[in-house]
Amino acid sequence: MADIRSYIKEKEKREKKQADYKEKIARHKMAAVYRILLILVILIAFAAFLVIQYKRRVYVDYDIVAMTEREATNGATDVRLGNSILTYSKDGAHCTDAKGSVQWNQTFEIQDVILAVSNDTVAIGEYNGRSIYLADSERLIGEITTAMPIRNLAVSEAGYVAAVLADTDVTWINVYDSSGELKWEGRTHMDDSGYPMALSMSPGGELLMVAYIYVDAGILRTKVGVYNLGAVGSNVSDRLVSTYAYTDMLIPCVRFLNDDTAFAVGDGRLSIYTGSHIPVEASGHLYDREIRSVFYSDRYVGLVFLADNSENRYQLKVYDTTVADAGGAGGKDFYFDIDYTDIFFGKDNFVIYNDTECLVMTMDGIEKFHGDFRETVRLMVPAGNAYRYLLVTDDSINTIQLK
Repeated sequence: MADIRSYIKEKEKREKKQADYKEKIARHKMAAVYRILLILVILIAFAAFLVIQYKRRVYVDYDIVAMTEREATNGATDVRLGNSILTYSKDGAHCTDAKGSVQWNQTFEIQDVILAVSNDTVAIGEYNGRSIYLADSERLIGEITTAMPIRNLAVSEAGYVAAVLADTDVTWINVYDSSGELKWEGRTHMDDSGYPMALSMSPGGELLMVAYIYVDAGILRTKVGVYNLGAVGSNVSDRLVSTYAYTDMLIPCVRFLNDDTAFAVGDGRLSIYTGSHIPVEASGHLYDREIRSVFYSDRYVGLVFLADNSENRYQLKVYDTTVADAGGAGGKDFYFDIDYTDIFFGKDNFVIYNDTECLVMTMDGIEKFHGDFRETVRLMVPAGNAYRYLLVTDDSINTIQLK
């Protein structure tokens, strides 16, 4: 009997020790978990602090981190071609990368240049001419010859070119591939579909949007039509998959932002369309003031008006096409006072500049930089990294970093 009691006591002691041991292990594990959670909270708080500081940081100057010389061309115009610089004049065009290396050079004699750009692809033609030069930021792709005089151009990033061509009593819209082969042609007449006032191609080249102007019963109307040049369009008459009519409105600008988003700007309405095969009008935004300029990226559309208050000169309305209502019924308003020659969008900011002055502002309305250039600037180009840009002057390309 004594042995049984001793055995039970020993067993109870062992069980108590095991329980205590398990409890110690559990406490140790929980302490480790708490330490890890505390470290994570500290790291998250520190990261949030850095993000807030980064967003609130204001730059007061810039460093020139690289500089290359360039030869000035009299009468030439510089434009962005992706992250490179396209310089063109009546005598020719060439493309220069950020390091100042000329990627290609094309000579020609064009009196009235027509230019169409899609990211880093460009089509260059002459109003009433019959030659189109196709290139991207790295190479010349080819030359396209048309049978009739050119009146307007659009280009896709994939290398397709749409050309509005004038005939005796009709107007043609022809689409060519990069080799110059005719892929599609559309016939328009002022008494029928109207005159093609503006056109744009999706980056991949599947969609073509055209704004036609016509008069119906003495009323000016605009029709926006979208053609699908791919498999979906082959099942539809004339490949016309979407049509929208606007009464008493002139629409001089249509543009694809990406393969499934486009917009049309009229004298009283901004329309945003979505859809990669059959675009539909996703939202419409009305205004009753004259638009001074239109700017866009693959996400944002910006309209510049004279300011609606006495404190500022200009008002920029920005519409975010990635959200359902494009940033609200009236867009997001930003005010500024500098005369501008160009505006371009970054990932979460935009840049307004002229030849002597620059303003960088975030989409949250924080003014990141407002200052003067040290030289007269012809063009400003994003340089990849945050708040790093190329400043193109008459005789140099300067890579700058805001500080």
